[in-house]
Amino acid sequence: MTVPRALTIAGSDCSGGAGIQADLKTFHAFGVFGQSTVTAVVAENTVGVQGWQAIAPETVAMQIESCLSDIGTDAAKTGMLVDAATIAAVAAKLREHRIQNLVVDPVMRAKGGDPLIAPEAVETLVREIFPLALVVTPNVPEAEALAGFSLRSETDFRRAAEAIGRMGPRIVVMKGGHSPVNREGESADFVWDGSEWWTLAGARHSDRNTHGTGCTFSAALCALLARGESPETALRGAKAFITEAIRTAPGLGHGHGPVNHWAGVRDEGMK
Repeated sequence: MTVPRALTIAGSDCSGGAGIQADLKTFHAFGVFGQSTVTAVVAENTVGVQGWQAIAPETVAMQIESCLSDIGTDAAKTGMLVDAATIAAVAAKLREHRIQNLVVDPVMRAKGGDPLIAPEAVETLVREIFPLALVVTPNVPEAEALAGFSLRSETDFRRAAEAIGRMGPRIVVMKGGHSPVNREGESADFVWDGSEWWTLAGARHSDRNTHGTGCTFSAALCALLARGESPETALRGAKAFITEAIRTAPGLGHGHGPVNHWAGVRDEGMK
C-alpha cells in the first residue's frame, strides 16, 4: 500500500488549535501520513500567546533531515519560522531535498495579534523561502506587510498578489477572512497563478471559532498535494474543508476557539 506523506515545519501550539498539532490532525483527516519539524514551543490558547521558546536552527535542520532522509515526503508546508537563522536552515534543507510541493503559510502574528516572527526576518523569508514555494497563502495583514500597502479594494488585492508572485512563488492565495471586498455572508479567497486571477468561494461562518484557520487551510492544501491532486483541485478541496471546519467548530475555550479538524471531507475531486 502506498501512503501519501506530508511534512509540516512550524511551531507547536500546546492548546492544539494551530501549528504542528493542527497540521497533523488535518493530514490525518485526509489519510496522509504526517511528519513534523518543530521550530518553536509556543504557550498559547484561544485567548492569546503567553510566551514561546525557539528551537535552535541546527536542531530544526536535524529534524528535517531525519524525516526526509528516511520516510521522505510528497509535500511539505511551513508555518512559524521564528527568525532569519531558522529560515536559512529550513531553506537549505528544502533545497537539498528538492521539495517540489511546498506550501508556505507566511505566519507573522497569532490570531490575537502577538508577533510570531522577528520583524527583520521577513526579508529572509521572502528571499530564501518564497522562490521554493508552489503556493504562498498570506492573509490580509500578512499580504499588506509583504506588499507594503493597504488592501481596500479588489484592485489592491490584485496588485498585492502580483507583487508577492514576483517574489518567487508559482501561486499566491490571498486569504479573504479579513477582506473588506467580500460581501456579507461570503468568505472568498483570491488566487493569482501568474497568468490568471480566480476565486475560491465560501460561506462566512462564526468569527469566534477561527483559531488555527490559516494553519488548517494550508495543511489541507499540503495534504491534497501529497495525494497527487492538481494545485487547483487541492485549493478547492482545502477551501471546502476549512469552510466546513469553521462551520462545525466545537466551541472550545474563552476566546477564538479552534476549528473542527475532523470536519467531513467531501469525496469530489479527493480520490
